[in-house]
Amino acid sequence: MLSNIIIDHKKLIFPQQKQIALAPMAGITDKPMRQMARQFGATWTVGEMLTSIPNLQNTRKSLQRRDHSGENGIIVMQLAGSNPKQLAQAAQYNVEQGAQVIDINMGCPAKKVCNVYAGSALMQHEKLVAEILTAVVNAVNVPVTLKTRLGWDDEHQNVLNIAKIAEDTGIAALAIHGRTRTQMYRGVATYDLIAQVKQKVSLPIWVNGDIDSPKKAATVLAQTGADGVMIGRAAQGQPWLLAQIADYLRTQTLPEPISFQAASQAVLQHLRAIYDFYGNHGVRVARKHIGYYLQALPNSQATRQAANVCNDVEQQFDLIRLFLEQCAQEQAFWGVSLIQSA
Repeated sequence: MLSNIIIDHKKLIFPQQKQIALAPMAGITDKPMRQMARQFGATWTVGEMLTSIPNLQNTRKSLQRRDHSGENGIIVMQLAGSNPKQLAQAAQYNVEQGAQVIDINMGCPAKKVCNVYAGSALMQHEKLVAEILTAVVNAVNVPVTLKTRLGWDDEHQNVLNIAKIAEDTGIAALAIHGRTRTQMYRGVATYDLIAQVKQKVSLPIWVNGDIDSPKKAATVLAQTGADGVMIGRAAQGQPWLLAQIADYLRTQTLPEPISFQAASQAVLQHLRAIYDFYGNHGVRVARKHIGYYLQALPNSQATRQAANVCNDVEQQFDLIRLFLEQCAQEQAFWGVSLIQSA
């Protein structure tokens, strides 16, 4: 499904229907994962974050993260950093490399990112936030979006201030994770402040955090008034969740679980895409995705362990294929046994 969000110079025009986005996740939202998400109805995907440090822009990792060749939909490249001039130059460089939208990361809670005052650490420095957003927006002729959290900690939940700065500096859309940085991914996401942001600014808003089912997506959208949901960890191992959410929002009827055959085909297709993209290194990249997929299946531990020590692409693929064929004898739907589904 292609995005129906429209780029109008530096603005993004959202249609009336709610949008389904795949959140940027380091080590996860590479090209194979983005393509899988698009296949299952994501109207917006964001690549893994790219550093703004000039001498790291052409490493193997950066080149792979920047590779959007053959993808459908709007190409969104996310940048991380804390130097306004450096981020502006990186934005220009990535637009030259094909980015149609630049996304700025102010949401990553990882220590190695926050320790250099990037990611969500920037929320502690509102003046610097304004300088960064102004510099990047002025540097490129494409929309610039922002991903953030509620704030640094419970005592400093300043997302309302950040959202106002974003609006004033020309940011085209805002994605908000309903946690503070110090929460990391612990506890539960909250959405009251996101609802307030939607009331206070005119920007399109994605709501992110703990949206793991069609009903939860509908509830959070109703609570916040957001223009779309951004799905992160819940899409790991079940990219078809994006399609299920889209179906529910459209019909208000819960879809059936995905058939085991359809899910198996998607898993094997994803693995092949990983191998094609990374070559022999794909056997290592695939391990985490295999873990995400197989955790929903009973008696999968031995297969997961075998996949984690396998160093041959074809052997790993056959291992998973044969296991799925065995499971198909007992399961009509992914994660649901024939006895449960009867």
